[in-house]
Amino acid sequence: MKSPKKTFMVLLCSLALFYGLTMKATAGDRVSCMLDWFPNPDHAPLYVAQAKGFFAEEGLEVDLMVPADPNDPLKLVAAGKVNFAISYQPSVITARSEGLPVVSIGALVQHPLSSILYLESSGFKSPADLKGRRIGYSVEPLYRVLFEAVAEKAGLQASDYEIYRVGFNLAPSLLTGKVDAVVGAFRNYEAIQIELEGKKVGIFPLEEHGIPDFYELVIITHPNEITAQPARVKAFMRGLTKGIQQTIDDPKACLETFLKLHPDLRDELNRRAFQATLPFFKGSPEQKTSRWVEMQAFMFDRGLIKRSSPVQELIWSGN
Repeated sequence: MKSPKKTFMVLLCSLALFYGLTMKATAGDRVSCMLDWFPNPDHAPLYVAQAKGFFAEEGLEVDLMVPADPNDPLKLVAAGKVNFAISYQPSVITARSEGLPVVSIGALVQHPLSSILYLESSGFKSPADLKGRRIGYSVEPLYRVLFEAVAEKAGLQASDYEIYRVGFNLAPSLLTGKVDAVVGAFRNYEAIQIELEGKKVGIFPLEEHGIPDFYELVIITHPNEITAQPARVKAFMRGLTKGIQQTIDDPKACLETFLKLHPDLRDELNRRAFQATLPFFKGSPEQKTSRWVEMQAFMFDRGLIKRSSPVQELIWSGN
């Protein structure tokens, strides 16, 4: 007959084993994560987490996928076709307002990379100097509306400037003089691209000129993923958090890790883009409720969305 003490110890070990299994994802659990676009330095922490085995330490095999279209990641998460994806805070707010089931589980890039960009030779000192100028923007209606808000704060009226949609031809439009400034250009990409062409650029950061500070890139999943597989979601975020911290702590080695995986990106543009992006990883994956509330209110007031969502539908704190 087993002693009460021995029986208690067996029971205790069994409980500890069960508790450990419930807190960790199943070993070798295979999950998918789709990027927002082609691989670039914004995604370095994900590739570092994969290459350094941080996901594997959490019992995950992560497939990093490249979308055929930048609209695909959010749609595929909403349809339950991929487990995780990289998206944009304004896109998540818009999707939720339209009833799509997606939720942000963490930030990857803490502040807007998109900005108002102009050639330094233009002599602009503030957005007010854009009066009488031609403005190019990328995505309709988001960046048109963002510029309108910046212009309004600067004391400009709609009749004070001309604005055109130039799509993603932001740098060429500015370099050829088609427009005097562009909105939607990334300060860690187009700004460097133009400088490599021998032109100095100036930047008006959106968050410093009337736009709420928002997360450029966030990690999203389907609410059902959180309900059905909370341990897996937490495991993914733990692995990514290690990747982010490693990228911040040892940027030189992490850049080399990223470039070994993407040798076609081994050029001056991507090296400088990586360095420019590093400060924007600091603080991730934390995301503040207040920033989601403020950005959603801005988008509602500006007519970018027709319905506001409860903040608990927009973000998941991991609790």
